[in-house]
Amino acid sequence: MSSYLYLAADALAIGLLVFAVYLPRHRRGDMAMAYLIINLGILGVVSVLATSTVAAGLGLGLFGLLSIIRLRSEELSQSEVAYYFAALVLGLIGGLGATSGSYLPLALMAALVAGFSVLDSRLLQQDAERMSVTVDRALTDPAELTAHLASMFHAEILGARVVSLDLVKDLTVVQVHMRRRARAHAPAAEPVSEWSVR
Repeated sequence: MSSYLYLAADALAIGLLVFAVYLPRHRRGDMAMAYLIINLGILGVVSVLATSTVAAGLGLGLFGLLSIIRLRSEELSQSEVAYYFAALVLGLIGGLGATSGSYLPLALMAALVAGFSVLDSRLLQQDAERMSVTVDRALTDPAELTAHLASMFHAEILGARVVSLDLVKDLTVVQVHMRRRARAHAPAAEPVSEWSVR
């Protein structure tokens, strides 16, 4: 099979993953660009290594370098890390698929995109939200903190993890996992990644 088929399949798969699955649900253009670039970079490097006589040694060196790269600009959510991994895997499959000459890489690409479209769906997640909240009270009792967050957001608190507790400044920073309750005559709120509550 032609190697161009695998390149086209990778382009189609990463395009669907980013523009049909990720962007409509998360609306972060900067992350979408990062996923496209990492996919393109991995695809190019693996395609060259697959036809090189020093592929094994050079490949180990490449992934050694990749392992020391750290994403220091901001803290990423688990779903964003999963999309990074998927973009990388699609590039690997597309680059190595040209040497296999089978339909298995194409099936794996399709399964990966289909899996993300289901696993990252609103139906599966049941509109659960995660956010970082700064509360202007130092709440040391977990039950009191959960009740305070539930009344503040009118939501069912699925989990709350205290990130920092400042007794001097009377502040609590907490990562909240919650599901909002429907409120009559209230407009739907836009999803927010970080809130500061006073």
